[in-house]
Amino acid sequence: MSLIRNFLLVGGGTGSSRILGFGRDMLMAAALGAGPVADAFFVAFRLPNLFRRIFAEGAFNSAFVPLFARELEGQGQEAARSFAQQALAALTLTLLVLTIVAELAMPLVMYVLAPGFASDPEKFDLAVQLTRICFPYLLFVSLVALFSGLLNALGRFAVAAFAPTLLNVVFIGALLLIVWSGHAETPTAGVWLSWAVFFGGIAQLLMLIFAARRAGMAPALVRPRLTPGVKRLVALAVPGVLAGGITQINIVIGTMIASMAPQAVSYLYYADRIYQLPLGLVGVAIGVVLLPELARRLRAGEDGAAMHQQNRALEFALALTVPAAVALAAVPGPIISGLFARGAFTEADAAATAGALAAFGLGLPAFVMIKVFQPGFFAREDTRTPMWFAGVNAAINIVLSLALFPFLAHVGIAIATSVGGWVNAALLAIVLRRRGGLAFDDRLGSRVARLVVASAVMGAALVGVRVLAEPALAGMAGDKAILLVLLVGTGLFVYGGLAVMLGVLDRREIMGAVRRGRPENLKAQ
Repeated sequence: MSLIRNFLLVGGGTGSSRILGFGRDMLMAAALGAGPVADAFFVAFRLPNLFRRIFAEGAFNSAFVPLFARELEGQGQEAARSFAQQALAALTLTLLVLTIVAELAMPLVMYVLAPGFASDPEKFDLAVQLTRICFPYLLFVSLVALFSGLLNALGRFAVAAFAPTLLNVVFIGALLLIVWSGHAETPTAGVWLSWAVFFGGIAQLLMLIFAARRAGMAPALVRPRLTPGVKRLVALAVPGVLAGGITQINIVIGTMIASMAPQAVSYLYYADRIYQLPLGLVGVAIGVVLLPELARRLRAGEDGAAMHQQNRALEFALALTVPAAVALAAVPGPIISGLFARGAFTEADAAATAGALAAFGLGLPAFVMIKVFQPGFFAREDTRTPMWFAGVNAAINIVLSLALFPFLAHVGIAIATSVGGWVNAALLAIVLRRRGGLAFDDRLGSRVARLVVASAVMGAALVGVRVLAEPALAGMAGDKAILLVLLVGTGLFVYGGLAVMLGVLDRREIMGAVRRGRPENLKAQ
């Protein structure tokens, strides 16, 4: 089934990036820890990284892909290329102006991004310097998103899926140089990492431009004009970006509030990195693949087929994210310790980060369901309804974060993010169902019930392994890493075995998709 094959392809690309990202973050934890330099860099990277995640997860493409596909199928390749050129020109001009203004006003921007840093002038000035270096990445990654959307609309997912790995390769190289040269935990480390962000963005953009040229659809940079197509793109893109990027926007809101407490920004960053792995593997794949599939089906009048694809996407998403959420909530401590507790990152830091990870984990299924339900609106060129629900999500997040922060610190922010995500997912499902765009079939209901049982058993097994293995491994060299490997192996074995036995996962479907997704069968990608 092509839908699963494309999910696996995009998920594989995202997975390779996230695995490299874990290597990057392990090095970063050892080199920066959770001190003032780490806080300053994470704030500097937060805004461009927000746009990277928003655009990578398909928020911009929620507007661009349906319009580009309409031109391609209705008017032909030249009309589609012309529309892409107009979009490229408008996006480039807008982002250049935004970048120049932000660079000049960066101290004022920092009062918004991290108001708590104002009490520490040295940290504040460093954060301003690092953000100025990182900020142009926003331009590069936004243009990457446009080229990715163009390729995805043509059914070419591979290059766009694997492009983010370039940023992590550059990052890892910079971190190794920092450790080798003895600049760990110094402001110099922050400066070098910021330049890694800058050059990583250029590498990604060049890779996507080359892929578009090979596909025969590389748009030229023309004089910006406010054409009807551009007006329609803006009308759809602004609410689409706000709606599609709400999870990441909430993280930025959390960072602003967390900046008022020492180390809280770093704790949230490391917890965010862990739960973003399953969210990226599944959520990004769904956001990228499902939208063009639904748009194509609906445009052809195949409403039943579109409904079937949405059910299968939801089934696939929950089969992978519910067990991940259970694992993050059940054993967050060993996960954080096994990955990050070394060098400048202490066991106390790991314990503080674990609470946030568990809270984020509880919201993981909701974050992924948002990615399943939103394309049902976007494919019908409705980006406003998801935007309003995203606004409700953000309001809940802000109110709960401010209410819980004095009592639970950074963990309260993570709880607020998860609660907002569940409300958003529920609103999307209810309204889409009322409009006739969503109907859960019997297969979905049956498989979800079985995957919940399998996930619960797996969670109990993980807790049992931790209780038995932790004392036995205490004092042994590499005990944290060994425990993490045991837990990962147990989770995969128990859930995987039960999922196959209970019929949660269809082996024939998965293996067929994998066989069709082998490199020799993906020449068109």
